[in-house]
Amino acid sequence: MSMSARPAVPDHSTHGTGSAPAGRHPEPSGAAVSLPRGVTANPRVSQWLAIHGDGTVHVFSGKAELGQGILTALGQIAADELGVAPHRVLVLAATTASGPDQGFTAGSMSVADSEALRMACAEARALFLREAAARLGVDADEMVVADGVLRDRDGTCKTSYWDLAACVDLDREILGLASPRPVAGRAVVGTSAARVDLPDKLTGRPRFIHDLSLPGRLAGRVVRPPSPAARLLEVDPAPVERLPGVVAVVRDGDFLGVVAETETGAESAAVALRQACRWREEESLPPEESMQAVLRGAETETTVVRDDGAEPGPAATRGSGAGSAAPTATTAPAGTTGTAGTTDGTDGTDGTDGTDGETPVAATSMSATYTRGFLAHASIAPSCGAALWDEDGLTVWSHSQGVHPLRRAIAQAAGVDVATVTVHHVEGAGAYGHNGADDAAYDAVLLARAVPGRPVHVVWSRADELTWSPLGSAMVADVAADLAPDGRLLSWSYDVWSYGHTARPGYAGSPGLLAAAHTERPHPLPPSADPALAGGGGTGRNAVPLYVIPRRSIRAHRALTTPIRTSALRTLGAYLNVFAIESFIDEIAAAAGRDALEYRLAHLTDPRAREVVDRAARAAGWPGQPTEDGVALGIGFARYKDRGAYCAVVAEVEAVHDIRVRRLTIAVDVGRVVNPDGVANQIEGGAVQSTSWTLKEQVRFDRTQITSDDWESYPILRFTEVPEVVVEVIDRPDEPSVGSGEAAQGPTAAAIGNAVAAAVGVRVRDLPITAERVVAAMDD
Repeated sequence: MSMSARPAVPDHSTHGTGSAPAGRHPEPSGAAVSLPRGVTANPRVSQWLAIHGDGTVHVFSGKAELGQGILTALGQIAADELGVAPHRVLVLAATTASGPDQGFTAGSMSVADSEALRMACAEARALFLREAAARLGVDADEMVVADGVLRDRDGTCKTSYWDLAACVDLDREILGLASPRPVAGRAVVGTSAARVDLPDKLTGRPRFIHDLSLPGRLAGRVVRPPSPAARLLEVDPAPVERLPGVVAVVRDGDFLGVVAETETGAESAAVALRQACRWREEESLPPEESMQAVLRGAETETTVVRDDGAEPGPAATRGSGAGSAAPTATTAPAGTTGTAGTTDGTDGTDGTDGTDGETPVAATSMSATYTRGFLAHASIAPSCGAALWDEDGLTVWSHSQGVHPLRRAIAQAAGVDVATVTVHHVEGAGAYGHNGADDAAYDAVLLARAVPGRPVHVVWSRADELTWSPLGSAMVADVAADLAPDGRLLSWSYDVWSYGHTARPGYAGSPGLLAAAHTERPHPLPPSADPALAGGGGTGRNAVPLYVIPRRSIRAHRALTTPIRTSALRTLGAYLNVFAIESFIDEIAAAAGRDALEYRLAHLTDPRAREVVDRAARAAGWPGQPTEDGVALGIGFARYKDRGAYCAVVAEVEAVHDIRVRRLTIAVDVGRVVNPDGVANQIEGGAVQSTSWTLKEQVRFDRTQITSDDWESYPILRFTEVPEVVVEVIDRPDEPSVGSGEAAQGPTAAAIGNAVAAAVGVRVRDLPITAERVVAAMDD
């Protein structure tokens, strides 16, 4: 990983209470202070941090550690704002017992949302400086802070956070009167501080929820229906109840489970209970081979993502979707002219079309179709949860991405007062969106209710994980463009169909928990929907190309019914949309006889976009192609959500006997970098996961049930297949920080697809790109 140059690290000493020169507190102006969203929802300093007399600071966060290193990054931010050494700061795991409600940890928003913590720490610093100044009889503006020690400029009068901890009350509202430090005054942010979570993980010490040890712990297992529409006709629990070590057999409607003294006992009891059941099954799933037609034919809610006046017709004709050697192309009648529309610049373009007012003749129209199947979250460890009912109420341990929403959902489903429910976050081995974590937690709740006073620990099977967790939706995208005689883009038409990309707990007034849909008094699972476009969208996320195109018409069609349970998978719709856009750009460049890199740069005006594309290409040795047969480079680019991180990827692919990604060269711009190594970790992880999606992954099903229920039928990338990944992180200290966790997936898929096409001479537009699909494309 390389890092572009940044200013020299400043001295950690801080002055005064605000962000004026030398950190001095600005004079009150009476002007309204704009508070971050997190502060308005959690307005008290004490909701964010506590300072203790033993020389430590506890930071509370509503964000969940998912392996993305957020606990480390938040600790760096707090250390800088307070003016203390990082080792003094402990960021506590999210819990509803204390700390802020920040909703879900999702959408690469954790670092962006950290401004609330920054402001709370700045307010705390100001309060301590004010108290110190009063006690020492000096002017607060003349005081400095260094590793928690507060002193006047000559050092003759001093005290510390730790001395004053007992007398400074942080249970007060954040007024925003103390501004966070300027960039030049930050000494910890921007450095690769060591990840606080890694030592335990690398040495095998218990840290994950699967390792959770609770006094008196019992083991629980759930016996799922054999298919989504199955209904329980009868069950004989008596033989199971007589098995050694079985504590309880639980039935509530179609929900079945067992509680035993040991994990082995629970497994054996679950097998026996499954054999004692009789179910009625029905066909409820669409035909897998017809998903394109199913999605196109569904009743949909259509959102106009962008409309700059692109006309339907040749440029909006659906492509075949096959892996043909070239997209559908037509030649427009000679003499065709039109007036170019303009963009508003909100997507990173400069709002102009690069013409003198009249659009040139459209010499060629091209169109194609790109698809992906359903994707599983497929975490290495299956979902897990634990719960305890006792005289104090209900306590739950979960690797949920949102402990506060889960708390409300559990209270609703269980019919109890939310004030009696506490949810603690414990890390799980993988997340990637709305997986089965919340469902496993509620499984534990239902089983633990049968054994009050003893906690029940539930672990899902691999089959349950792959067949019952929410999936990432299948998608179909039609894209078309009109080209000028010189190959320049004149118009762009894009239509994408998908099921919804969110059905998290609490959505649409429903608990949204799997077991709650199976109980005697069920809470049906709601159909999935999409986040609002203002929040990044779902089906239409990243559907707008960042390139300068005079006329664009972009529509997202979300199916209103969901035959297969779908919800948030990392990047939502951006993965397929970026794959489609960037693949089509390559196809257009080839048709125009232009180099793929040069063609992109010719249509990009955003300087940050141009820089990541240029840096990735130069680092990968573009345009010099490898000399070996069947080996080629491909490029992909996007700005996540069209307003987040910029990311460009160059893939080196070998496609001889099989398809293998040798190397991924990546440049990323996330604005102000909090932890360079953390950014590189996130980009690497996202790129490797995208490689797996792009080459391997697709959920398989028949008309009754999902059939890909193990690693053989749902393969993921093996460790021996992981490519070399090289990441260059571009630091922009004066730009806002944005997330990096979902920046690389779309560009990586496009880069791989474009490299495969360059290597074998035909293009596969249906994901995953397998050797079988390449051969079929060659035979077309």
